[in-house]
Amino acid sequence: MDSRIQQSVVANLSGRPAAAEVGPFVFGLDPSTDSPHINYASPRPGAAVTEADVTELVAAFRAAGRRPRLEYVVNCAPGLEALLAAAGFGVEEQHEYLVCEAGTLTLPVVPAGFAVREPDADPERVAMVAAQNEAFGGEPTATDEDAARVLRSQSRGGVAIMAVAADGTCAGGGTAVAPNDGVSEVGGIGVRPAYRRRGLAGAITAAVTERLFAAGADLAWLEASGEDSWRVYERVGYRPAGRRLYMSLD
Repeated sequence: MDSRIQQSVVANLSGRPAAAEVGPFVFGLDPSTDSPHINYASPRPGAAVTEADVTELVAAFRAAGRRPRLEYVVNCAPGLEALLAAAGFGVEEQHEYLVCEAGTLTLPVVPAGFAVREPDADPERVAMVAAQNEAFGGEPTATDEDAARVLRSQSRGGVAIMAVAADGTCAGGGTAVAPNDGVSEVGGIGVRPAYRRRGLAGAITAAVTERLFAAGADLAWLEASGEDSWRVYERVGYRPAGRRLYMSLD
């Protein structure tokens, strides 16, 4: 399970506009944004990593004008944390990841007064990303570049879902990358504060996951950042399966 999840991370990074292989790592560089949550690296599952490989990776980040940052499944690179720590990296976060298969997915009722659907035009994509940004504590804004990123993912087989209130306001959203070898990461599940505690997060998560399975994926995975999100994901059929680590260098 761990290696399937890690391979899906590597495949996703390989699809970035300016992705590069740096030794045993894939560096997912996107020139259109400096977000560290998009521009990061991850090791190929099971690859041997040396101190020299880490030095080369840091140089690649510096050359691209990005902060060195990695996300990976711990069991797929057991010695990497020590190498990164020796190079000055610090731990940002550690999360358990959860997985869902078609047989465990539960579809909740969409809350009354809301529609859950895919954005099919750039203004809707902008509205969805703005809602996600607000949900995660950022400014409730988005750009044409954000819309282009969502469209690019959709055109490759990725999924985007928005929750729309009766007045047309986008209340939240979520996405998933195009499946690789039947595996896809679900992410960005967020609901604006004014619309929380109504069941929208579960409805969005289930809708994204359902579309992945309908498109042929057999395994969906995501991360829970806290107890509230954990409960939401478990209610729609996700179960804990492993641990992921985030490390970065200032």
